[in-house]
Amino acid sequence: MAYFSYSGTTRNVAENLSGRIGADLFEISRKEPYSSLYMQSNSEIRRGARPELSETVSGMEEYDIVFVGYPVWFHATPAPVNTFLESYDLTGKLIIPFCTSGGSDISETMPTFLDSCKGLAVYGEQRIRTVGEIDSWLAELDLGLTD
Repeated sequence: MAYFSYSGTTRNVAENLSGRIGADLFEISRKEPYSSLYMQSNSEIRRGARPELSETVSGMEEYDIVFVGYPVWFHATPAPVNTFLESYDLTGKLIIPFCTSGGSDISETMPTFLDSCKGLAVYGEQRIRTVGEIDSWLAELDLGLTD
């Protein structure tokens, strides 16, 4: 379970989801924190930038399914998420994206998300507004991850 969260909303969903399926949790974070969130993040997205991350996942080869959570920024995937996706060989893994947003749908982010997932299996993308939506989404995914 990898997630990028700026305000804590996506972190809350990722922690809740991780607890329900028994997944390891990894926070995607920039090596250099944003000094001007609006200006820097907008610029990164427009330029297709890939900011350096503060940490990496050790043993990524051990995972078959990788959930990736993020907020919707400027109708796109935040650049650190794209850095994460492009930092590993995810061939043969199932990538399951979820986003948090009060108004924007995950479909708005899929072009930038999929740019970093060329040739990979991406399945079951979902916008999650409240943790109460997690159980029904997991049931729809039907991956056998819950009891």
